[in-house]
Amino acid sequence: MVFSSFSFLFFFFPLVLILYYAGFRYTKNVILLIFSLIFYAWGEPVYIILMLLSITINYITGLLIERNIASNRMLSARSNLILAAVWNLFAIAFFKYYPFLVSNVNGIFPDLLPDYNLSLPIGISFYTFQALSYVIDVYRQKVPAQHNYISFALYISMFPQLIAGPIVRYSDVAREIKNRTLSLHDFASGSERFIIGLSKKVLLANTFGIIFENIQGLDSSHQAIITAWIGALSYAFQIYFDFSGYSDMAIGIGRMLGFHFIENFNYPYLAKSITDFWQRWHISLSSWFKEYLYIPLGGNRKGALIQIRNILIVWMLTGLWHGANWNFIFWGLYYGILLILEKFVFASFIKRFPKIYRILTLFLILISWMLFANADLSALFGFGKIAFLNQTTWYYLKSSILILAIGAFACLPFLNPYGKHIKKKAPFLAVTLLTGLLLLCIVSLISQSYNPFLYFRF
Repeated sequence: MVFSSFSFLFFFFPLVLILYYAGFRYTKNVILLIFSLIFYAWGEPVYIILMLLSITINYITGLLIERNIASNRMLSARSNLILAAVWNLFAIAFFKYYPFLVSNVNGIFPDLLPDYNLSLPIGISFYTFQALSYVIDVYRQKVPAQHNYISFALYISMFPQLIAGPIVRYSDVAREIKNRTLSLHDFASGSERFIIGLSKKVLLANTFGIIFENIQGLDSSHQAIITAWIGALSYAFQIYFDFSGYSDMAIGIGRMLGFHFIENFNYPYLAKSITDFWQRWHISLSSWFKEYLYIPLGGNRKGALIQIRNILIVWMLTGLWHGANWNFIFWGLYYGILLILEKFVFASFIKRFPKIYRILTLFLILISWMLFANADLSALFGFGKIAFLNQTTWYYLKSSILILAIGAFACLPFLNPYGKHIKKKAPFLAVTLLTGLLLLCIVSLISQSYNPFLYFRF
């Protein structure tokens, strides 16, 4: 089930809100947990067993770590942590990366490894990282272990951010899992955020996705350099509005239910550098890798060579986290190399020519998205005697120029002050505009057949 489906918008979520708000304070976690498990099992009920097993193992491990630390049995606590890490990493490796291993090994040595034809459990990368951060933080004594099984199960399985983030650390929501306040202000702001996210997804991401797929489907006789760049721009807009729209919806739903999730995007296409881009894009993932991998490996504290090693490890694993395919590995290493160059080669150039480097940053990001999409890069640079532009290019320029301009404008924070002003001075107008957006989204969903979430299976 996805947020931009009729089953969610007109059945599942309204029922959640009715029962959640009608229930007593001490029943709200139970209600939310039940609906979160239903939400997860909607598409693949068999994998609910895997999630419940993961919840139980990490719950027990957290209690054991806390008990051993309290008894000053640090070796036992460390053993508990290692066992939990092995389980979590094994689960994600087996279901997400074993098919990739099989395809590569059996390509060299036919039928050496059995192929179980496994489908990827939805959201396993997100809830596994949440579980890992919890047991690590309990071991570091940054948070106490959660003794209530229902509360812990809710933390892992909470449906707003279950299948596509943001990755929420236990410390960020522990207080609100135990006791949260529901207010009209939060419900209103959450509703607004949800509608904005739904609009990003339905009105923008889906439209750009169709343009990109059509351009990718062109045969070589219709390809041209400018056409390929229109496709690259379209994909860059699609993945941003798709993923940030989902994060907006998750944050909005959370707020309607009394939770305040962290922000996951901060206008990433305004980035001044690749480093700045990754401080703005998928913030919860970047901070997770920094906190739980880069810093423990030594970060930048042990000299340049160790720092370079750490960056390459983190970014290769970041690529693998996004998907079990070579293009994701290359995509991760591409960013790792760019970050190394920024730190050790381009630093003075960035300071002297910040505007030029900002343009270069956008160029490098566009190329990265073609790696991510596993698209053919040759047309972008005119390899293979491809024309600079042709009749097909003019067609896409004429038909896409308006939506591309809207997409570029929507990536910028220009509308924020006006939105705040309208909400303050003319709240009725603000409600009318949001209602209009919601209705437009519903009409679009009725007429659209293209409605994927790019991050749905990460």
